[in-house]
Amino acid sequence: MEIVPRYAAIDIGSNSIRMEAAEVTPGQPARILASDREVTRLGESVFRTGSVSKEAIDASCAVLARMAEGYRKLDVIGVRAVATSAIRDAHNQGEFQARASQAAGTRVEIISGREEARLIHLGVESNWPQGDKATLVLDIGGGSAEIIAAERGRLEEAFSRPLGAVRLREIFLKDDPPRPQQLHQMQEYIQQKLAGAVVRLGHGRWDRAIATSATASTVASAIARTPRSQRDAIDRLRISTAQVRRLYEKVSVRSLAARRKITGIGPRRAEIIVPGVAVLLEFLREFRLPAIYYSRAGVRDGVIADLAARKVGAELARLTREQRREVESMGRRYGVALDHARKVADIANLLFTAIQPLHQLPPECGKALEAAAYLHDVGHFVSDASHHKHSWYVVSNSDLAGFTERERLLIAGLCRYHRKSLPSPEHGAYQALSAEERRILMLLIPLLRLADNLDRGREQRINEVHCRLRDGAVVLQVRAQGDIDLEQWAAERTAEAFQLVYDRAISVIKVRD
Repeated sequence: MEIVPRYAAIDIGSNSIRMEAAEVTPGQPARILASDREVTRLGESVFRTGSVSKEAIDASCAVLARMAEGYRKLDVIGVRAVATSAIRDAHNQGEFQARASQAAGTRVEIISGREEARLIHLGVESNWPQGDKATLVLDIGGGSAEIIAAERGRLEEAFSRPLGAVRLREIFLKDDPPRPQQLHQMQEYIQQKLAGAVVRLGHGRWDRAIATSATASTVASAIARTPRSQRDAIDRLRISTAQVRRLYEKVSVRSLAARRKITGIGPRRAEIIVPGVAVLLEFLREFRLPAIYYSRAGVRDGVIADLAARKVGAELARLTREQRREVESMGRRYGVALDHARKVADIANLLFTAIQPLHQLPPECGKALEAAAYLHDVGHFVSDASHHKHSWYVVSNSDLAGFTERERLLIAGLCRYHRKSLPSPEHGAYQALSAEERRILMLLIPLLRLADNLDRGREQRINEVHCRLRDGAVVLQVRAQGDIDLEQWAAERTAEAFQLVYDRAISVIKVRD
């Protein structure tokens, strides 16, 4: 099993709030660790009065607090919460944003329709890559519908239209079942809002059309007669335009109670399924599409893919520009080979991130590790003999701008123990640290030793390091230029220290490019 970073996404929509947490391995679909959804109907009050009601804010914040508790338990290294159509339109979006951010444990962003479209497209591509196809994607939310045109996996154009299922119900469908005149008015409105995108994008050039969102999921479930509990089985299901038309003819004349009896349509979704299917049907007609495929992907999947692609969270474990300038300056002053120091620092950071599920240290601890990677050899300036002890003395007694005294002592301790013996209670370098700092020191020592030895030849041959768990043991898979027998031998000499600290065996193997 590969040790991979974890991310969380919260999607605050006009109809519901969704949370998803996942592990992301580059080049593979995310592995979902937790998924939560709660219908909140934020859009109802917005589309009626222009503002989110106090009751809706209170209910949403309670949901967000519960979801935040869920993702925190999973030790995610990056989280992003986004709010879409209803909050974009709300007069009191500032109040909602402040309270929601506090409840979610992270800042809630109110994103544009184009950013929403970008995330939807990214979510689809991360779950179901389209290769060289020309793809048209439709996402029908509670407040808006996003139309996305993509070529060869790249988003080319996007349109956000006020065609969400909750919005349309509030505007047009006052009766249950809706009266024919209400349906006709809604149909004309949908056609009008789609017209610009249809003219711009044209017909006949699409290799595949894809529908995402809960509306699409419900339509696919109802057509396939699949219970909601089994809707994962209908991912990528092909739905013909004729099937969508027959479903619309059925649901548009039935009462809410009758719609709720249709297999695949949940009790809350039955309230807004008529406008949702209407948008999907008009989309298929206007673009002259014979069919559309359902994809389970959505905004939340795009958020997670985006966090992983940008390596969000990893930057918190890296030195700031000023801190890096400070340690490089000090290293240069004491004759450190900076090419070697930079490579050790890069490898140390890769290891810190890869093994985070084992050490579970906060990201800022990675900064101390990186600083020590730059400074662990400064003691050679004093003497090659026991240079690790001299490194501790030099660093602990230096004025390191950008670091606190406690951080400097931890960095010095890492320099002291980057080789030879592990900490002992009688060591001054160890005594100078608090109990928590000693725990951090012990967890970081094996990582610094591994990083240093993976550049033992000082030729910077290591390019990438990946970490896997196999039968309880840690396997470091490295990509390198040329022979790394020396580095493998040197790194595996640190196995005893790693075993003592992490209670796991460790090995290093070279992976072919």
